[in-house]
Amino acid sequence: MIPDALRRVVEARLGPVRGAAPVPGGCINHGMRVELADGPVFVKHNPDAPAGMFAAEARGLQALRTAAEGLAVPRPIAWAEAEGDAPAWLAMEWVEPARRPADFGARLGRGLAALHRAGRDDGWGWMEDNFIGPLPQANGQAKTWAEFWRTRRLQPQREMARRAGRMPGRAADWDRLFDRLPELLAQAEADGPSLLHGDLWGGNVMAAAAGPALIDPAVYRGHREADLAMTELFGGFGADFHAAYAEAWPLRPGYPARRAVYQLWYLLVHVNLFGGGYVAQTAGVLREALADA
Repeated sequence: MIPDALRRVVEARLGPVRGAAPVPGGCINHGMRVELADGPVFVKHNPDAPAGMFAAEARGLQALRTAAEGLAVPRPIAWAEAEGDAPAWLAMEWVEPARRPADFGARLGRGLAALHRAGRDDGWGWMEDNFIGPLPQANGQAKTWAEFWRTRRLQPQREMARRAGRMPGRAADWDRLFDRLPELLAQAEADGPSLLHGDLWGGNVMAAAAGPALIDPAVYRGHREADLAMTELFGGFGADFHAAYAEAWPLRPGYPARRAVYQLWYLLVHVNLFGGGYVAQTAGVLREALADA
């Protein structure tokens, strides 16, 4: 079940492969459980991965592992760029799936709040640019949260959508939003940056024997509300999760009004990856973000 070219490069780094089986769930990369002499690892691979994608993910996983308290994060083991007929790949610790216990949501909420607190820093951005899915994610440091969100998040993805003929909403409305971001995000600015997962939808959280686990990050330092806004965009996170997070670290007043501003980024990413109905959905959330502006 493992392509011959991939087997060769994995064995050169990790030793003989004794077996492999596909792991469903990924929409960008292919995943599989690979059996090695000392146990299983998870290997994701993609012949079309942009250069540096898996290396950046590995560094993001390690940063989350360092800061996480009460959350499991797989340890990156080895990775390589595409070479010849072998695809780019990343091997990491195998996280054994488990049933979700009754307190899963509450433990996840408390763990995420602890991660956000432990990963606090004085810089908006990250040590390198990386990726959200296969799309580039600019992380150059900015002086303010509003500047970062405008120049590193919304503007690049909006411009990508415009060039592809998928512009959601009117250009004048986007310009209006950009002008108002310092005011709209001022309340959140006071918290300072936290280490974020960066792509926290339900498919990137799993129940493991060690507790709630985070996978497939798009790490950077930003405001913690951006992670929370993603959890509310596509579902999968219950009221117990949000209540536990708020109890551990209450949000500043006005978050519901800022939520749409953050969700625009993730929706623009979906516009650029998938098009379709995401264009109309993004235009609707743009109107929501401007409703009180």
